[in-house]
This record gives sequence, C-alpha cells and structure tokens, in this order.
Amino acid sequence: MVWQLPELIILAEYPLGTLLIFVNLCYVLCRREARLIVQSFNSIFLPVSTLIEGEVCNMPITIDSARGIFPKTLAADAVPALTARFNQLSAEDQLAWTWFAFLEMGKTITVAAPGAANMQFAEGTLNQIKQMTFEQQTQVMCDLANRADTPICRTYATWSPNIKLAFWNQLGEWMQQGIVAPIPAGYQLSANANAVLESLKEMDQGQQITVLRNSVVDMGFDASKLGSYTRISEPVVAPKDKSQRIQVTIQGLDNPTVLSYMNNLNANDFDELIKLFVADGALQPPFQRPIVGKDAILRFFREECQNLKLLPERGVAEPAEDGYTQVKVTGKVQTPWFGAAVGMNIAWRFLINPEGKIFFVAIDLLASPKELLNLVR
Repeated sequence: MVWQLPELIILAEYPLGTLLIFVNLCYVLCRREARLIVQSFNSIFLPVSTLIEGEVCNMPITIDSARGIFPKTLAADAVPALTARFNQLSAEDQLAWTWFAFLEMGKTITVAAPGAANMQFAEGTLNQIKQMTFEQQTQVMCDLANRADTPICRTYATWSPNIKLAFWNQLGEWMQQGIVAPIPAGYQLSANANAVLESLKEMDQGQQITVLRNSVVDMGFDASKLGSYTRISEPVVAPKDKSQRIQVTIQGLDNPTVLSYMNNLNANDFDELIKLFVADGALQPPFQRPIVGKDAILRFFREECQNLKLLPERGVAEPAEDGYTQVKVTGKVQTPWFGAAVGMNIAWRFLINPEGKIFFVAIDLLASPKELLNLVR
C-alpha cells in the first residue's frame, strides 16, 4: 500500500496521542483495510482527538509529574552552580576557600557552638588529628577534600551532615588556637578559588550557608562505595511537650495537613509527622532528588531536621487532578547552627491526595526574598 500526500497531511494535523491510537489499529488490521481507516479518520477519531487536546484523558499522578507543580517557583539555581565550581577546585584550594569563606561569613554571622551530642561521635577522629603533626593534619584535610580512600575518610562518610559540620567547626577553632595547621601567613587564593569566593559574597546569607554546608558535607570517601555500613547520626531529641508548642498560622491557607506538617516539624515530633505521608510518598530537599518512602523520609527528618524553626508566612491551595490538592507555602527557616541571625527563604510545594495525606512535598531554597510573594502557578 502506498500512502498519498493528502492522506499524510490529514494525519499530521492530529495530536500525537491520537496518531498513536491510529498506528496501533493499522498494525492490527490488514494492510488492504488501512486505506479505509484513513478515509474515515475524521469521523472516527475526531471525538478522541478532542478529548486529548482538551486534556480530558489524564495521565496517572507520579512523583515525576508531582515535581512539576507550581513550575514558576524560582529556586536559587546559583547554589548548585557555585557548588559545582567549588568541586572543580584543587583540594588545596577547596580547603583554603572553605576557611576564607568561614572567615568572611564570620564578619556578619555568628555560628552557634555544636551540641555535645554532635561532638561525641567525631571526638575520636578529632583526637587523632589533634595528636598529629601539622604536615599530617594538612594531609588528612587534603584527603577529605580529595575524597580519598583512607580510614578517616571512610569514618567521615558515615556521619550525618550535622556531625560533619561540627567536625569542621572544631577544626576551625583549633586552627585559630594553633592546635591544627593554620593557613600559611600571606597565603593567596588562586584566581579560580578567589572568583568562587567573590561569587559567594554576592549571595544572600541563606544561600551562602547552603554552599558552605555542601562544601564540607560532600567531602570524604564516597559513601555509595562503602557497601554495608552503619549511619552515624546524633541522638533524636524528644518532641516538645504539647504545652510548649506554638501553632503556626499561614496567611491565605488553612489546610490541616500542611499546618500539621509545619507544627510537628517545629516540635521535633517526627513520629507524628511521618504519619502525614502516604506509604510511597516523597520529599524533595533543596537541589536533590526526591527521597521516596516513609522510612527514608523519617531518617531524613531525624538526621537533618532536628531543632529547625519553620516560619511560614503565606500560602495558596488549588485543586489538582484526580481529587488531589496542590499547595504552595512561602516563608523562612532558621537552623540551629545560625539561629535567628539567618532566615533562609523557602518555598514548600505540596501535592496532597484526596484522603489528606502528603504524596509529595518539595522544599525549595528561593532565588531572592521577592520570591516569598510568588504564589502563582
């Protein structure tokens, strides 16, 4: 059978979904009948085409599709971009950059002292480093930056982010005290490292904190290559007593699931918090892939969300497909490391199922404070 040009032009006018239906039928039916289908294509498939063009035939909701809700949310893409530039520096430049960056931030931000719970897990490794010569100490720090396969780098890889931050905070204090090898007097950053530092200075404080966190959290041996290992994290703090909890309010929003999410997270009540999620739900931290499943999400809450202070300001809720509700909330988050000194500009994007359970939530570090007012789809 030979297709004629007018027939091909007619087919080209239909949406892809309709054409796929047509091709499947042509495959099943004998070739001599295919021409008849083309001749009657308008009368047979016009209703189907209209349904597809009108988006009446909805695709099932998936985590990938959920990630696209409120697509006009403008995240701080400069953070992963600068982190990538940092990772391209030499190990020596990464170490020097980290200390210069901490010194620069220290002019305007006071870092809170890490709790004893964070320090106890790093204490053994810190004591090892404390007994080393300056040359050996420098080599350990370079190994961490190089993600080398050494005993200390392997131990470091098992720590939670907060323990890693406590470790580097202690090293910084010891450098100032002369216990750990300091940056040589008169040391100059390379041109590349200095350019990365200048870019950091142009960011707001919340973005600076995130870049600095990424710079030390990603060091050490690649945990994915460790095989089976025990994750080391600080003990989970007890939830706040009911009488000590302050309930949040969100301008323009009274969704009970979202309010419970904020209140339980502020109270460190992770066992109640995880009950808000469906079994195969997902949480997407800033600039990361979604964490899927209640067990993995609960581990994230316990390791990285203790003693956070969420300060939601305004929000909007809209109906979505299949009876779902999509919600966007903007506000600030204060971390235990920097307290009220730094409020990170955050958006939360929720997709909630008809039973009021969280199917998906994305946490976005926003590009600028003005994004706090952006609630449009």
